[in-house]
Amino acid sequence: MPETIDAVSANSYGSNSANEKDVSSSMTVTHIMYALHALAPFTMWTLAIIAMIIGLVKRDDVRGTWLDSHYEYMSRTFWWGILWAVLAWGTFWVLGLLTFGIGMAVLWILPLIVLVWYLYRVIKGWLRLNEKRAVE
Repeated sequence: MPETIDAVSANSYGSNSANEKDVSSSMTVTHIMYALHALAPFTMWTLAIIAMIIGLVKRDDVRGTWLDSHYEYMSRTFWWGILWAVLAWGTFWVLGLLTFGIGMAVLWILPLIVLVWYLYRVIKGWLRLNEKRAVE
């Protein structure tokens, strides 16, 4: 059976009532961050940058709790997403232009794969948040 908030809090982070109260108030911020990341591909990633700024500002509020794993997860998703997007779009344009546009008919799949990977990670993390579980 998957670990719940109680098991994670007791085993990994040391549970107390003040800590749980802080976590429940920080969950709203974390939900907002996941929503911003989910909408980011449709805003040319502007909302992902806003979510990352919120994460940097609020990170200390969740340090030492199970929510800290979500902040780390979103940060890794963002930075790896940037790397993969630059590589995918660079390959698309460079090889596409070198083949006089013919390669673009096939290479459009690369940015699409990055988009699907990004949204998969956002959805996976958001589902774990809804289950009140740390994300691996």
